Amino acid sequence: MKKAYRIKKDKEFQLVFQKGASFANRQLVIYYLEKKDQQHFRVGLSVSKKIGNAVTRNQVKRYIRQAFIDLENRIKDNYDIIIIARNPVKDMDYHEIKKSMQHLFYKTELYK
Repeated sequence: MKKAYRIKKDKEFQLVFQKGASFANRQLVIYYLEKKDQQHFRVGLSVSKKIGNAVTRNQVKRYIRQAFIDLENRIKDNYDIIIIARNPVKDMDYHEIKKSMQHLFYKTELYK
């Protein structure tokens, strides 16, 4: 995923948390905020140490990033999106995580 598509700064995370909307299922929580002046969506990921060791957390982040790459043509452009992984994610494979993300995008109407 390109660097321009990532949210890195704490201020940007806090803005989405405070002013954005959220939705959750058992595996993931999504926060999203519409930004009119933005040309493409941006993504921030949060995987807590409660999920597991560094290897597990990095694997979960890789799966989520890959799911965004696969779904990027279907996601609305001018949004900041933050995904927070919950504990059941550590036992899921890529296809289950992608399906869970698709459910969130469908429910939050972030699909084009």
